Amino acid sequence: MPHSMTAFARDETSGDAGTFIWELRSVNHRYLELNLRLPEPLRQLEPTVRKLLQQSLKRGKVDCTLKYQPPLDHTHELQLNHDLIDGLLVAMAQIEPRMPANHRGATSLDVLAWPDAVNPPIQPDSQQLIKTAASALKTTLQQLCETRNREGEQLGEVITTRLTTIDDIVDQIAARVPEILAKRGEKLRSRIADMATTVDPERLEQELVITAQKADVEEELDRLRIHLGEVRDTLQRDEPIGRRLDFLMQELNREANTTASKSIDGAMTGLTVDLKVLIEQMREQVQNIE
Repeated sequence: MPHSMTAFARDETSGDAGTFIWELRSVNHRYLELNLRLPEPLRQLEPTVRKLLQQSLKRGKVDCTLKYQPPLDHTHELQLNHDLIDGLLVAMAQIEPRMPANHRGATSLDVLAWPDAVNPPIQPDSQQLIKTAASALKTTLQQLCETRNREGEQLGEVITTRLTTIDDIVDQIAARVPEILAKRGEKLRSRIADMATTVDPERLEQELVITAQKADVEEELDRLRIHLGEVRDTLQRDEPIGRRLDFLMQELNREANTTASKSIDGAMTGLTVDLKVLIEQMREQVQNIE
């Protein structure tokens, strides 16, 4: 079953470790390209994120963004070391009388700048952060894959519809060729009759054979049918099929061009134009398939 490379997913998870907001955006690309945007406290999560994405996605340009909000009880307010500060103030009061008259007294900022005067804010456990963030990413990634699968299924239906139409055109061309050759033969004999001259019958048959050979598209039509069958089989595979489908579109287009170059009839030319339009429509859809 085909999987689209275009999708979007967002998930917000809140718990004791805080709030995690994951956003995943995926568009078509020749290979898998990951662009990660992680907050500084969770930079160490990057290897895990890459591994999870690579396990589920094979192609596409993926933008992965994480927004993290700490829990309310883990604020960034400064925690003062009151015991140390009290000791500093006592020491300052003791040495102040001994300082020169032009000495500028210590300010509050000087006290706060003293080593260990301010305790760092309490942070959630880093392992708990990584565990919760990874779990939230798995949920978001599942949503992304489900979206890619749904769109891929729709793309498969669109391509299958085009394949059915192409089958009909190929059958029309195959049925049209003998009729075209018969009319060409009648037209050639009629012109010879109007000339009121004698023509070697063998020479006439040779001309008809040459015309038939130039207009012979049986091999091209056979290869078209084979490629169409291969496209249908490929659509049923449970694996990345985008590159294989792209190759098959090139082969279909090559056979359609050869068939068009052998056209000796306006109606047949119109059919080959319709054929190439349908193949191009499929090729555009294939560009979005993983």
